[in-house]
Amino acid sequence: MSGVEVREVEAGESGMRLDRWFGVHYPAVPHGRLQKLLRTGQVRVDGARAKAGTRLAAGQTVRVPPVGAPAAKPDPAARRLSRADRDFVRGLVIAESADILALNKPPGLPVQGGSRAERHLDGLLDGLAPPRGGERPRLVHRLDKDTSGVLLLARSRQAAASLGRAIKDRAARKLYWALVIGVPKPAEGEIEAALAKTGAAGQERVRLAEPGTPGAKRAVTRYQTIETAGRELTWVALEPVTGRTHQLRAHMAAVGHPIVGDGKYGGAAAHPGGEIPRKLHLHARRMRVPEGRGRWFDVTAPLPDHMRATWEVLGLDPDLDIDPFEAEA
Repeated sequence: MSGVEVREVEAGESGMRLDRWFGVHYPAVPHGRLQKLLRTGQVRVDGARAKAGTRLAAGQTVRVPPVGAPAAKPDPAARRLSRADRDFVRGLVIAESADILALNKPPGLPVQGGSRAERHLDGLLDGLAPPRGGERPRLVHRLDKDTSGVLLLARSRQAAASLGRAIKDRAARKLYWALVIGVPKPAEGEIEAALAKTGAAGQERVRLAEPGTPGAKRAVTRYQTIETAGRELTWVALEPVTGRTHQLRAHMAAVGHPIVGDGKYGGAAAHPGGEIPRKLHLHARRMRVPEGRGRWFDVTAPLPDHMRATWEVLGLDPDLDIDPFEAEA
């Protein structure tokens, strides 16, 4: 059909919902019209029918029927960053190799843009491009806006594809630290509970769902207690076996131990008050990914200021070098 486009999903768009991707590239298309195009099979992903909430992966193709002109690509001059922004994003780098850059993402900074996010990490990545026209680093995974910690970038399209496969195939290991309400019993275990998304793009939350429920996906989280602070709070290590949206937050809330500061899933109970900030206490502490030829890229990120302050209030050691899942890896 004349006017049909087939566009490839870029690495930085991996994990993006199809309707959000459409909103970025074809902002003039109303949501209702997009839904009709999807129902009638005119918009397809890798040749197959798709839904608005379909998560895209780098390298997939999206078939787009004639819908008008796509959004203009940003003028490179308009994307120039201020010196302050360049210094800021360069200051986030905590490790690097020939193929990978590792950042310690601060809490409160979205990874990608949305209807309420004018400043986001993806918009700052030009500050990490090599001088004299080198490739701009590419996002290969995401963290929630309020989650801090290790975020990996690929230095090239080839590296992005390799890292994306490692994450998808669960060859990568992720360790999170969190402070939760109460004391989990048993002190270690595995949470397996299917999750289903609700809400509009950019406003998603997840809920527990019975396996087989439309849209429900299997989700598994491992947890281990590191240390308790009385009977009120517990420092836990979390390892997501699967990688669903808000999985760690939803799972901990579901077993009665919401993450401190997570009012979205834990309500008022997630805010213990006193000297403990109301910010989310969830941190991507460590990530380990294969780099080929038997080599591993292994990086650990220090706690953000608000979590470090809480650890000190509770008499915990914020610099403790511990990964309780490592021996089992």
